[in-house]
Amino acid sequence: MIISRTPFRISFFGGGTDYPVWFREHGGAVLATTIDKYCYISCRQLPPFFEHRTRIAYSRIELVKNNDEIEHPAVRGVLKYLNINEGLEIHHDGDLPARTGLGSSSSFTVGLLHTLYALQHIMPSKAQLAQAAIHVEQDVLGESVGCQDQVLAAHGGLCKATFFPNGDIGYTPIIMRPDRLTSFQSHLQLYFTGFSRIASEVAREQIDRTKHRQRELSTMLQMVEEGIAILTGEGDLADFGTMLHEAWMLKRRLTSRITTPAIDEIYTAARQAGALGGKLLGAGGGGFMLLFARPDDHERIRMALPGLLQVPFKFEGLGTQIVFYQEDQLMLDDVWAQSSAQTASRLKAALIGKAA
Repeated sequence: MIISRTPFRISFFGGGTDYPVWFREHGGAVLATTIDKYCYISCRQLPPFFEHRTRIAYSRIELVKNNDEIEHPAVRGVLKYLNINEGLEIHHDGDLPARTGLGSSSSFTVGLLHTLYALQHIMPSKAQLAQAAIHVEQDVLGESVGCQDQVLAAHGGLCKATFFPNGDIGYTPIIMRPDRLTSFQSHLQLYFTGFSRIASEVAREQIDRTKHRQRELSTMLQMVEEGIAILTGEGDLADFGTMLHEAWMLKRRLTSRITTPAIDEIYTAARQAGALGGKLLGAGGGGFMLLFARPDDHERIRMALPGLLQVPFKFEGLGTQIVFYQEDQLMLDDVWAQSSAQTASRLKAALIGKAA
């Protein structure tokens, strides 16, 4: 059995410029971090003793005889991409609910790829995992998603992810003094609004309107470097919160589905209670709201948002990890081992081909 642990992320600036329709022409970048909330995926080869060939457990349980019957899109897409047809048991658990703006869908895809590669004794790089997840989501599944979530889930940490017009992706860790990093984290609060949404559905309208929002997106892209300058400088961190507010005002103008009256009420109440800035995480429409405020104002903000669940968190810097690895002795039988070896050989050849 193999178990992977893959972090969720929060994005500060640059969201929207990580869509190919934008960065293929203008270039893009995001300033974001992963947090200590995770997606866990366990996987093992399933012995051929059952009527079903593959068992998949998430919010529901699927028992299927072939991969085409799989309803979970990411599982179906990853197995198709890796051309894996052996019977498997796949189990998913998450620290936080899906469809809430924390990149959980891409964390699932990255974690599943990592687990299945490990099951075949293959260790891809973090960059290879990110690129494979982007390919699965955008090309195999045809979803309207960006590229930042996959990069953050794979690499982890507080970073700048850069998206070049030629399709290359850069990853740059943000280096801060420990005391300033601690102070920065102490200014942040995360609240669950109670609303969820499907990111690709919200993003589709944003993609369609990209050419009409070049001024907003260009400004949001510029804010990435400005945000990094604040974090790595010596000035007042409150400037970061003020800029978060400015970025949220810009993002709200990208599409009509970014926010709702209920979301606006929450944000207004938080601002009146002392929040310097904030944003709805992810594509918009619901999920988690990030707020930036001086620590002395946090309790007042909590009182102003009754009924909302605050989720404590810390930054993390490891990205996706294999946290448990143990060979299934039953699978070492000659017949199954031969099948597994054939799959591993095929995956290694594909990975080498993509790196060349």
